[in-house]
Amino acid sequence: VYIINVTWSDLTSQIIYRRYSKFFDLQMQLLDKFPIEGGQKDPKQRIIPFLPGKILFRRSHVRDVAVKRLKPIDEYCRALVRLPPHISQCNEVFRFFEARPEDLNPPKE
Repeated sequence: VYIINVTWSDLTSQIIYRRYSKFFDLQMQLLDKFPIEGGQKDPKQRIIPFLPGKILFRRSHVRDVAVKRLKPIDEYCRALVRLPPHISQCNEVFRFFEARPEDLNPPKE
């Protein structure tokens, strides 16, 4: 689980918690919704940032994998919000970064 400090344009901020699988789900939604910006027709036109794929690993390696993903996830989030407004302000991105009821009682691990 990754802890994200979200600061909105009105300067309010909140802490949210997201699993890697939720980042991956968002990525798939964006690539489906924006095929040109996702580089499906022409890879040179891709502006949607890359996100490392899912990894199958043993339970004992969960923490190591999570730590290795910290920087790519941070870079992904920063790149995502710098995209043109039709992507960075689309419903999928807003919903991903909005606080959810489960963010009030975050996971212990």
